[in-house]
Amino acid sequence: MTKLSQFRPSVQPPATWDSGAGAFLTTLRSPWYSLVAELQDTVQVATADYARSRGLKALSLPLTTRTITCPSGLGSDTEPVAVNVSGVDTYLSDSAQFLLEYGCQIAPGGCYGILPSFRNEVPDATHLSQFTHSEAEIPGGLDDLIDYVEGYVKALAGSILDRCGDRLAEARGDVSHLERMVNSAGGFERLTFDEAERLLRDEEGCIGYEGDGRTLNRKGERLLMERVNEFVWVTHFDHLTVPFYQAFGDNEGRTAKNADLLFGLGEIVGSGERHTDAEPVRKSLAMHNVPEHDYAWYVDMKQEMPLRTAGFGMGVERFLMWVLDHHDIRDIPLVSRVGETTKWPESVDRP
Repeated sequence: MTKLSQFRPSVQPPATWDSGAGAFLTTLRSPWYSLVAELQDTVQVATADYARSRGLKALSLPLTTRTITCPSGLGSDTEPVAVNVSGVDTYLSDSAQFLLEYGCQIAPGGCYGILPSFRNEVPDATHLSQFTHSEAEIPGGLDDLIDYVEGYVKALAGSILDRCGDRLAEARGDVSHLERMVNSAGGFERLTFDEAERLLRDEEGCIGYEGDGRTLNRKGERLLMERVNEFVWVTHFDHLTVPFYQAFGDNEGRTAKNADLLFGLGEIVGSGERHTDAEPVRKSLAMHNVPEHDYAWYVDMKQEMPLRTAGFGMGVERFLMWVLDHHDIRDIPLVSRVGETTKWPESVDRP
C-alpha cells in the first residue's frame, strides 16, 4: 500500500482555527481553504446525485430537537447541547437520525440530509463539537445499508477525482488512496467485533471496557486497518456500548446490528439497523437505563407504524481529512467554532 507520507504536500493549512484577531483574514487568503471549499461542494453535489440514484429524497429538517440520539444512559459517548429558543428548552441536533426514521414513513424509499450536528465535547485532532453530518435512512436491514454506504463513499471518491483530482494531486502530492477506494472490487472486508477482538489479542490497549461491554479504541482501529485492509467494517458491537435504538444482533440482546466503517483516521461512518417495532425499543431503553418517557413519541411511532429501516452518519470533515491526507480535523471547517468550547478573549475578531 502506498504511504501518503512519502509525498510532500505543497498546500498546507494556515493553522488559524484557534488564533487571535485577524486570523479569519489569513483563512480567507489561504489556498488550503479554497481547496476545502471545492471539496465541500463536490461532496454536496455527489451526495445528492447518489442518493437520488438510489431513490432517496432530500428532507428539510430542523436544527433543534427534543429527542437527542446521545441520551444519558449506557451506550452514549457524548453530551447534548442544551439551548433555549423563544422560551422553550430544547437541544441542538446531535444527529438527524430520529427525524430521518420519521421521514421514512413519509418518503418510503428513504431519505437523507447534510446538516450541522452539535455535541458538547472539547474538540481535538479527530473530534469537532460542531460538524457537518451526512446522514441517510433507508428501508431494509444492515446488509442493505452496508451496500448503500460502500456505493456512497466510492461515489464520493470518484466525484472528487473527476472534479478536482488534478488540483488535489498538485496540492497534496498523491491521490492513490482515492483511486484504491474507487477501484476496490466487491465489498469491503467485514469483521464482527468478536472476530476483531481475537485478531487484536496479541496487542495490548486495543480494546476498552464500558461496564459489561467492550469498545474498540483508535489504536485498535488502526491495527485492524493494517492487518486486514485499509477499508474495513466492524459489525455487531456489544449492545450496551451502542445507543439503545440499534436493533439487537442476537436473541439474547448481547450484540447490536451495527457497523462502523474504518478508513483513514479510523471510524468515518457509523451505522446500524433500527428496532422495527415498539417491544424491542422498550426492552432496549430499559437495558440502557434511558427513561421511556423521554422517547415516548418514538415508541408510539414504532407501535403504530412498524417499519424496518437502517441508517448511517458520516462526518464530512473526517472524510475530507482522509481525502486531504491530513492529521487534524480542526483545520477542515471553513469557519472555525473550536473557540466556542474554550474562551475567546474579548479582543479576538472572528466571523
